[in-house]
Amino acid sequence: MSRFLPGCISRATVALSLAALALAGCGGATPEAGAPSASGTGYDLTAHVPPFARMPYEPFSRADAVAIALGEWRAFGSPVDDGTPRSYPTGELKPERLPGQWERVGLYWWLGQDADRPEAAWTGKHDENGTTFPPRDDGNFAWSAAFISFVMRIAGAGPRFPYSQAHATYINAAARQAQGIQRGWAVTAMPADSYAPRVGDLICTGRSGANGIRFSQLPTARSFPAHCDIVVQTGGGSLASIGGNVHDAVTEHIVPVTAQGTLAPPGGPALDPNHNWFVVLQVAYDR
Repeated sequence: MSRFLPGCISRATVALSLAALALAGCGGATPEAGAPSASGTGYDLTAHVPPFARMPYEPFSRADAVAIALGEWRAFGSPVDDGTPRSYPTGELKPERLPGQWERVGLYWWLGQDADRPEAAWTGKHDENGTTFPPRDDGNFAWSAAFISFVMRIAGAGPRFPYSQAHATYINAAARQAQGIQRGWAVTAMPADSYAPRVGDLICTGRSGANGIRFSQLPTARSFPAHCDIVVQTGGGSLASIGGNVHDAVTEHIVPVTAQGTLAPPGGPALDPNHNWFVVLQVAYDR
């Protein structure tokens, strides 16, 4: 897939499951996309989420979120992005398509999305019908936002995180939270040139046609191509962050910061020559 970019579940299976829930007396309107869920608004879109994350068993924890991200990074061999594009010779499988790894990406989709989304049944190489898509089409199945959603869900964010297949969904939700337009989210958008990211926060960059997007433009009226990482270490003039679907794997970035720990100097562009980190999503962990 692009640099930023459980078993096979069919669309029919998801549809039958949802129909069964409706017949069981759980039917109703689907919660509005981009808004915190309220009890009694429809069938349970999170029934597939393990109880330890759904209840959750422990408070939503900064340490847990970082440990989850680091564990997934190690599972992919601990790759580090050095800014060099990666190519795959004929016959070489991308990491996301390797045995054991395509299923792992499937878990990001399954647990990172609500049950009514067809993307919940995708894997690192299959669509919702279990059909293998060709590697050249993997940009249509980009999973970087699913990875962040997975980390937040499993760490116990519950209904306070706007799980999505698009980073722009939770960037805009965080901006609305910051401006007081909408409340209840665990993420708040902060300027990259004045707020120093903490471990567990999310840093985000525009990509493709949105490379030049600025903090002042948030929230946007429409979705836009973006990518977010979770910060796993700070100090020493840089920070380390981890994101999904970078070189088709869970990959680490080493990001330069100012002496104050910000991604950019006041009023200036990000110090990272490779990525326009333009906003930090401050995450309100319980501990």
